[in-house]
Amino acid sequence: MIRVLLADDQALMRAGFRALLDAEDDLEVVGEAADGAAAVELSQRLRPDVVLMDVQMPGLDGIEATRRIATDPLLSAVRVLILTNYEVDSYVFDALRAGASGFLLKDADPADLLQAVAVVARGEALLAPSVTRTLISEFVTGAPPGDLTAGREVLTAREQEIVELVARGLGNDEIAERVVISPATAKTHINRAMMKLHCRDRAQLVVWAYDSGLVAPRRR
Repeated sequence: MIRVLLADDQALMRAGFRALLDAEDDLEVVGEAADGAAAVELSQRLRPDVVLMDVQMPGLDGIEATRRIATDPLLSAVRVLILTNYEVDSYVFDALRAGASGFLLKDADPADLLQAVAVVARGEALLAPSVTRTLISEFVTGAPPGDLTAGREVLTAREQEIVELVARGLGNDEIAERVVISPATAKTHINRAMMKLHCRDRAQLVVWAYDSGLVAPRRR
């Protein structure tokens, strides 16, 4: 059973998500929050598997709520799925940097929402390569530079090469073809890099690549 917390300031939106999720045998809505502060408090109390988090809420917004959940050691198993009204908006990269495992359009098909919850609950990132490329081209250019060598020493040369390709939006099959390895080997390198860098998922690996300076964003 996947336990889900809904965080959205619109009661009608929460009701719609609850009706959809509760209709599934393997999903259970364990709570609802109308603002970010309540989302954090309920996450601490209920320990859901997934939080469906709206960005724009009164008081504490969804990005700061996501950051507080992601940085709480007691909530390391809680995954945040950001809900947004636009395919890519100015909040998405900030949300990923804060610790979100991915994002989903509010008007997505019901089947896509159910799949997204399942993917994030498994500890995977809901960040398709095409979405990664769009994020990079639109918003990563505005990311503040970090320590240009931070963390690189823990990665092998091959791992750095593959992390760079992940950050540029390539999927496992594309990476495998580019560096002439199998997709399974590419996935192994990615998993090892995430473990060494303490990244929760692939989305966080993309954030690290830009924040560390491993990949230089294109300037608009």
